[in-house]
Amino acid sequence: MEDKKKNHEKGQRYESLSADYLRSQGFLILSKNYRFHRNEIDLIAKEGDCLVFIEVKARSRSEKGYGFQAVDRRKQERIRRVAEHYLLQNQLSLWDTPCRFDIISIDEGELRHYRNAF
Repeated sequence: MEDKKKNHEKGQRYESLSADYLRSQGFLILSKNYRFHRNEIDLIAKEGDCLVFIEVKARSRSEKGYGFQAVDRRKQERIRRVAEHYLLQNQLSLWDTPCRFDIISIDEGELRHYRNAF
């Protein structure tokens, strides 16, 4: 249980760091940890007219792989479903709302932003 709590706290710290980075790049943060059923999107932001759904993944050691590698097809599909729910809940069009999916990968302390990651 202690490890789960530490991981949650670490995740919150990386998400806050990512939100600060995005703000410095001109993004407007709309939501953090947006949940639908058991799934969530870490950050939802706007960049200009584009709605951006962002997954944050971090790895402290590269032998475990890189953060972005953890966002496999299954995870991408879950994020898409949560994004659809967000659009519907906010009365935005599924077809006409400009949006994209980004990943922020923090590996060994280095932040990388992958735009249009999937």
